[in-house]
Amino acid sequence: MDSIECASQFVEAYNSRDWDRLKASFTADAVYDEVGTRRRLQGPDEILIANQGWSQAFPDSKGLITSAFADNGDVMLEITWEGTHTGPLESPQGVIPPSGKHFEVRACQVVKVEEDKITEDHHYFDMVSLLDQLGVTPG
Repeated sequence: MDSIECASQFVEAYNSRDWDRLKASFTADAVYDEVGTRRRLQGPDEILIANQGWSQAFPDSKGLITSAFADNGDVMLEITWEGTHTGPLESPQGVIPPSGKHFEVRACQVVKVEEDKITEDHHYFDMVSLLDQLGVTPG
């Protein structure tokens, strides 16, 4: 499997809610740096729990990879995430109740791949735009 296929497994597994596949795409000591939320997660178990939380808040959410390139095990994925906020969203300020609103946010993941597994995933997305589309940003 090439490095782009390997890095893309994360998005594909999330889209199909194949939690075993999502978890298996990471090394045991993988780091997932979710820049928009300031969460830095270590290992497949923490990464899985965070993504299940996103799925709970946005049960219909999906990511569409619109661009990808790789160089020597480093992969960049450009992704458009979209979904509808129909479940509770955990945040550092507490739970954000479902708004029923649809969101669409562009993102970038910078992924390091070794031996067909993700060792690092730095996920950049605009959390302010997401919250604004949900109608929960401060006025």
